[in-house]
Amino acid sequence: MKNINSTSRRNFIKNSAGLALAASVFPGINLYANHKKDDGGLGLSDLPDYVSWKDRPSFIIHSDNTIETHRSVLGQTVITPNKYVYVRNNLPSMKQDEIDYVKEGEFKDWIVRISGVRSPTIFKLNDLKKLGSKKIVTVLQCSGNGRGFFGHAPRGTQWLTGAAACVEWEGVPVKDVINACGGISSKTKFMTSRGGETIPAMLNPVTTAIERSQPISVVKHAILAWKMNGEDLSLAHGAPLRLIVPGYFGINNIKHLARLDFSQKESSYKIQRDSYRISPHGKKGPQYPSCWEMPVKSWITNPYAKDGVVPSGKVKISGVAMGGMHDVTKVKVSINGGADWETAKFVGKDYGRFAWRKFELETNLKPGKYILSSKASNSRWQTQPMERMENERGYANNSWLDHSVTINVV
Repeated sequence: MKNINSTSRRNFIKNSAGLALAASVFPGINLYANHKKDDGGLGLSDLPDYVSWKDRPSFIIHSDNTIETHRSVLGQTVITPNKYVYVRNNLPSMKQDEIDYVKEGEFKDWIVRISGVRSPTIFKLNDLKKLGSKKIVTVLQCSGNGRGFFGHAPRGTQWLTGAAACVEWEGVPVKDVINACGGISSKTKFMTSRGGETIPAMLNPVTTAIERSQPISVVKHAILAWKMNGEDLSLAHGAPLRLIVPGYFGINNIKHLARLDFSQKESSYKIQRDSYRISPHGKKGPQYPSCWEMPVKSWITNPYAKDGVVPSGKVKISGVAMGGMHDVTKVKVSINGGADWETAKFVGKDYGRFAWRKFELETNLKPGKYILSSKASNSRWQTQPMERMENERGYANNSWLDHSVTINVV
C-alpha cells in the first residue's frame, strides 16, 4: 500500500487554470478571515471535565472530543506544554472509573496483548516498564489539520492549524517488546494496534473500535509511551499507554493501547479499511492511500493578532516547520504572497527529525497590507507545495498558500 508521499498528486489535484500567486490579487484575498471564533459552539468558559486542567483561552472548542489550539499559541516554545496540546478523540476518552489505580497514581492491572510474535505474551504495564525506556520528540498532528481551508467543506472538524503539537514521549521501544517476545517472522508486513476503549454491546467492534495498521518499518522508531512531556500520560491523551509512531499522522498513535499484533495483512476494521484514506471526491475504499506518513509542512504563528493589525517598523515573523519523516532543513518566508522569498533562521533546540523547528525572520514593514507565507523543505529535497492535494475528506493539507495569513500594518 502506498502512502501519501509516494502517490502522485495528479490523481487528486484539480487543475486551476486561473490560479495566480496571492500577491497578484491583494484586494480580493483575506486569508485572515478564516480565523475561527473563540467559543467554537460551547460557552467561553466551558472545557469538558476531562480536560478542565487545560488553558481555556488557548483553545477553540469544536466539540467535547475536538478542541483546537489557537494558531498564535503554537510555537511559543518548541515543545508544546501539555496544557496547550489539542484534543482529538474518535471515541470518548476513557474515564478514571473504567481503570483501576494503585495508591501511587499508576495504573493497576492494565494489560497489553502482543500477538504475531514467536512467543505471544500478555504484559502488565509495570512489566513493560522493566524492559527499558527511551524519549523521543515528535510532531503529533491530526490527519485533518488544515481541513478548514478546503473549498468543498469536507465532512469532519474544520481544523485550521491547531490540531498539531510537538511533544516529548517516554516509553519502551516496540523493537524491545518484540525481542522480549522472541521476535517476529520475516514475512511480517504490518503492525496493528487497538485501543482498549469499551465498545457498547449494541455496536459492532469492526465498525467502531480504533484499530490501525502501519507498515512493519515503523518498528524502528515506534514506542509504547506512558509519559508525555515528562508527566504521566493523561486519559485525555491516551493513558495508561499510547502507541507513538514518529512521523505518522495522529490516528496511527493509538490511545489506551490494549493490543499489538504483527501480521501479513492490514486490519479489516473500518477505521483502517475505509476511513482515513486519501481519496478523490465522492470515492472511498481500501484501494486509496492511507493517512500514514506526514508530508513536509510549515505555517506562520506570529504575527497573528485577532484583528489582523500590526504596528509598522521592525516585525518578527515566526512559525513552526516539520519535515515529515525527514529533517526539516530550510524555511523560506514571503511577505507578498509568494512573489518573493527570503530564507528564515531556525531558533531554539533541534530535537531531531520527527520534531518541528521554530523559525524566525525579522523585517521592516511599512503601512499596508501583507500576505505572509512560509515554505519548508526537508533533507530529501521535498518542498511544501503551493496548492493543497484535493481529496474527499480534506486530509494532509500542507499547502503554503492555504496556510498564509493577511496582516494590516499601520
